[in-house]
Amino acid sequence: MLRFWRATINTRNGLAFAIRSEQAVREELAALALALPLAWLIGATTMRRVELVAVVALVLVVELLNTAIEKLADRLTTDHDPQIGQVKDMGSAAVGVALVMAGLFWLFAIAERMGAI
Repeated sequence: MLRFWRATINTRNGLAFAIRSEQAVREELAALALALPLAWLIGATTMRRVELVAVVALVLVVELLNTAIEKLADRLTTDHDPQIGQVKDMGSAAVGVALVMAGLFWLFAIAERMGAI
């Protein structure tokens, strides 16, 4: 039980730090807050609603991992390093792919709700 409590505290601390330090995390949390009610309006089924919220949560997860990579890389060196730049670019690309996935899920659900598919 103590291990679970400590993990919960670490999670809270990590989220709090990310919220304070990263605009993208704040924006994705706002998107998640909007996704909760919108998913109930747009999703045709309960499973579709869960998918819509989950894909926005996935974007947040990828952003948190990207932020962690960037913070660690910045801690290693503040000098320009091409390899660290490539690693940061890959993290950014992961966020971009997650955003495209989320957008496609939402567009599909909207089209489904409108009877277009």
